[in-house]
Amino acid sequence: MSLFTKEEAFAYHAGAKSGKLEVVPAKPCSTQKHLSMAYTPGVADVCLEIAKNPQSAYEYTTKGNLVAVISNGSAVLGLGNIGALAGKPVMEGKGVLFKAFADIDVFDLNIDQSDPEKIIEFVKMLEPTFGGINLEDIKAPECFYIEQRLKEEMNIPVFHDDQHGTAIISGAALINALEIADKKIEDVKLVVSGAGAGAVACTKFYESMGFLHENIFMFDSKGLIHKGRKNLNPQKEYFAQNKNYGDLADVMKGTDVFLGLSTKGVINQNMVKSMAKTPIIFACANPDPEISYYEAKEARKDCIVGTGRSDFPNQINNVLGFPSIFRGALDTRATKINEEMKIAAAKSLAALAKEPVPDEVKATYGVKELSFGKDYIIPKPFDSRVLEWEASAVAKAAMDSGVAQISFDIDEYKKSLRKRLSDSKKRIGNFVDSYGY
Repeated sequence: MSLFTKEEAFAYHAGAKSGKLEVVPAKPCSTQKHLSMAYTPGVADVCLEIAKNPQSAYEYTTKGNLVAVISNGSAVLGLGNIGALAGKPVMEGKGVLFKAFADIDVFDLNIDQSDPEKIIEFVKMLEPTFGGINLEDIKAPECFYIEQRLKEEMNIPVFHDDQHGTAIISGAALINALEIADKKIEDVKLVVSGAGAGAVACTKFYESMGFLHENIFMFDSKGLIHKGRKNLNPQKEYFAQNKNYGDLADVMKGTDVFLGLSTKGVINQNMVKSMAKTPIIFACANPDPEISYYEAKEARKDCIVGTGRSDFPNQINNVLGFPSIFRGALDTRATKINEEMKIAAAKSLAALAKEPVPDEVKATYGVKELSFGKDYIIPKPFDSRVLEWEASAVAKAAMDSGVAQISFDIDEYKKSLRKRLSDSKKRIGNFVDSYGY
């Protein structure tokens, strides 16, 4: 059941002030002295210092807490290629989540461009302004090329959330699901429905966690990806099995893990029944999963199910990832978000799910009990501990792997994160109350 009506959604986006973001000065500008320092002549000395020492821009400007959310609107949520302008509400929403969950400021840049080379050229020119780049809703296969080039050619973190966000969150869920199922990652068989940006990134991330390449069976709209097929793009070719093992129903037999990033109803109860003992099903198609939580549970009481929906247990929600990941990356002035940082993020979320859940989190979700098990394998998005656990794990991984430009004490950093989030919530709370939402 929806929590809102269509009319309420329109009113929320319009309201007294259209849109979901605004720029608010962080320093006073109410006297002549303020004006002189904010602009000319007081700004000159600061500019000269940055020219002499570029790293000081992190101290004197917003760069260290500013992320660009960039999209051309070619693959928006479940809406497809609706264009940059129609996709802008989604990108503004991404900015809201960055601020609410990690106190990160965002400019959403919606560009009317489909040429990958021109997108790359545009994004590279933004490096002086931003501390990080979040690519969003850019269609495959162009998104792979764009991100790879930017990661190689820029000296700030570049992160395509459609790829790596779902990978990291589902990876965290997978760590715990495999533990509950008493299965070793190197022994399990994985079937993937979907071969777009999210599916490819998830599967590669699972490999980095320990999945064996030969145990991965990926399906697209034409069936199993195998070496007998022609005209496969490089990403699909990487996952091509040595021969055609049959249709989805055939290959699902004896499967330990199903990952769906495709469309509603791709698998049925008979397929679930044919899976191995304690099957793990991550049906992440939105808004309707490949099989619903209740259908899967009816077919196999022993299964562990995660979806992208908030009204079912184990929601695989990207908001558990990107805000905290960027927080840790920005605070260490990391030059990139590498595999070590992504794995650290997943492990931190998996570990947090085993901790006792605070009463306020239970109250937020209207439940009396919430504890580690088949229906609670990843933390809830509104668990305020996520930022502290995940950002600190990412920051430590950045320092340990050599991509951080500054280092600090992790325990002190955890304390600062708690205070930062608390202070940010107070500021946002006052704003929200003034608008009556």
